Amino acid sequence: MITVDDATALVLGLARPPVAEEIAIGEALGRVMIAPAVARLTQPPFDSAAMDGYALRSADLPGPLEVIGTSSAGHPWDGTPRPGTAIRIFTGAPVPAGYDRVVMQEIVTREGDRIAVGPVTANVNIRLRGNDFAEGAEFLPRRPLAPSDLALLAAMNVPRISVARRPIVAVMAGGDELVRPGEIPGPGQIICSNDLAIAGLAREVGAEARILPIARDTEESLREGFALAEGADLVVTIGGASVGDHDLIAKVSGDLGMERAFYKLAMRPGKPLMAGRMGAAAMLGLPGNPVSSIVCAKLFMQPLLLAMQGLSPRHQPRRARLTAALPPEGDRQHYQRARLTAGPDLPGISAFADQDSARLGLLAEADALLIRPAHDPAREIGEIVEYLPLHG
Repeated sequence: MITVDDATALVLGLARPPVAEEIAIGEALGRVMIAPAVARLTQPPFDSAAMDGYALRSADLPGPLEVIGTSSAGHPWDGTPRPGTAIRIFTGAPVPAGYDRVVMQEIVTREGDRIAVGPVTANVNIRLRGNDFAEGAEFLPRRPLAPSDLALLAAMNVPRISVARRPIVAVMAGGDELVRPGEIPGPGQIICSNDLAIAGLAREVGAEARILPIARDTEESLREGFALAEGADLVVTIGGASVGDHDLIAKVSGDLGMERAFYKLAMRPGKPLMAGRMGAAAMLGLPGNPVSSIVCAKLFMQPLLLAMQGLSPRHQPRRARLTAALPPEGDRQHYQRARLTAGPDLPGISAFADQDSARLGLLAEADALLIRPAHDPAREIGEIVEYLPLHG
């Protein structure tokens, strides 16, 4: 068995460089840019008013001043400025050359075309030309694009951008015991739930996931499933990754040319995890136990899919204080389902007493995976430990 760190390095080594495609910015939410966008104009394109009020010369304060025009958004004043005058101005409107301050209307007393101004602050209330960005400025965030990013790209007058193509993930659950949700299980059968979760975890990090038909426990059915996965960047199988008489994934994938990177790792849950490459696609063979499958997908599949999009692939552990003592850990790194609570400095964390890898209900209740290194000694209340958040 290899360590989690060694397995992670081998899995990430399966990532091919991202493939670029050009899309409209209206379709870019959650996508990852792989080439910079270049601003095609300067924003603001002129000095503009930061509020409704009056544009004037600081040297003329406190007045009285003569109002000789109006400047509003889309309708700039184009007259000739002169001392002792002011321009009625509205938020976002161009500030005419020759005026160096905008005063808010609330401190102005107006009678006809004459105004007097109350005490002013040091703020001149003018957004200078190029205060946001200048023509030629580049934008290349190293994360999935957020709605605010799309607004910035639009303001830069960039209609299309170069992004990483979404990795295509083919998800295939296997087993004669599995039936689809909504069907009535026969004797010895259970509902197939893992492939839905794994596909969701893939989509969560920007991949396109395709759920394949359930593969039955025959070489012929598995070969048909692998054929349907043709063209995927990553093939994920669920179940059948052990070494029992009915576990055929390793045999069939090997017959089809899979180059295996590793087979087992020192981890709980998820010891029977297989990784390698099959032709142009990476392949992960996840264990069949629901919690094991989901934890392995979070630890290995999601970082691999992020790397395929040119992003940092690591899940960064966070720190918390134990609110319940823990016994010594065994010889495998253990990811325990746990609950978080608020704390004065760090969150509090307590592991569930039951860590059965078949209990999805406990996983749904959990906030985090508490990380116990192999051979970790007993831990007392208040000690700092590391965890991975399950939500957000």
